[in-house]
Amino acid sequence: MPHPHPLTLPASESYRFIAPNTPRAPRIARDWVGSLLRTTDHPALVDAARLCMSEVVTNAHRHTRTRLIHIEVTVGPDQVLVHVHDDQPRSLPVPELPRADQAESGRGLALVAAYADDWGATRYGECGERGGTGVGVKSVWFALAERGAAAR
Repeated sequence: MPHPHPLTLPASESYRFIAPNTPRAPRIARDWVGSLLRTTDHPALVDAARLCMSEVVTNAHRHTRTRLIHIEVTVGPDQVLVHVHDDQPRSLPVPELPRADQAESGRGLALVAAYADDWGATRYGECGERGGTGVGVKSVWFALAERGAAAR
């Protein structure tokens, strides 16, 4: 079940990337995180990070009308934490088992749950409910740890 995760890791470096919400965003974000992890002493996490990034950014592209997809990657000594933010915070994603008629889609969050060491979704700000301003964001995040890389 999705749950909140801290935004930072101890002794970490953060990198940010902003992509327009276009069909190219998942591929560009996937390539960016792969390049980043190859140069930050986490090559064992590259494949899992690329897969998870692609799935989470694809969900932001397909299921929101956000204009920009904001990505933050925090690289710690033993773990990498990725947040993908959009400005559609009302509904948090939940992995579902794909139906038989979903052979080519519907598996994204199930893949993230299988490949990430941890993952979740968090709302920040007001979501427009009960008189709120509607100013808020949603972050779908995943964490990858070096100790989990051997098991994958």
